[in-house]
Amino acid sequence: MGELLKDLWDFLKIRKKFWLAPIILILVLLGALIVLTQGSAVAPFIYTLF
Repeated sequence: MGELLKDLWDFLKIRKKFWLAPIILILVLLGALIVLTQGSAVAPFIYTLF
């Protein structure tokens, strides 16, 4: 996992695509939110956001 993050950071640094970092971060956070709330009491409230 660490190597993947290092490769991603190297790609962003070399290609000067730093504007992709916030997009990737938001996608990761949304994915984690969906995975962590699946099957919990919070799930109905999460689905109303989308």
